[in-house]
Amino acid sequence: MIADQLIINKKESKTTYKEDKTSEKPLRSVAKAFSWRVIGTLDTLVISYILTGKISLAASIASIDFVTKMVLYFFHERIWNLVKWGK
Repeated sequence: MIADQLIINKKESKTTYKEDKTSEKPLRSVAKAFSWRVIGTLDTLVISYILTGKISLAASIASIDFVTKMVLYFFHERIWNLVKWGK
């Protein structure tokens, strides 16, 4: 009975490849990358400051980290958006 409901619900909620392909707009990926990088950059800033003891060096490290990892995250998200596995 429960298995039947799971199978029925899965069939009803099945989407097409075209819908999945466009399910997340690039702007959403950018917004997610930006928000995550703010959190990650604060973490990098604190760790860099603890290790170096210099706020200017820590800020430089965190700034470079922010830009490079945001770009990498954007492309990572776009590639995963093309993968049908697990959708």
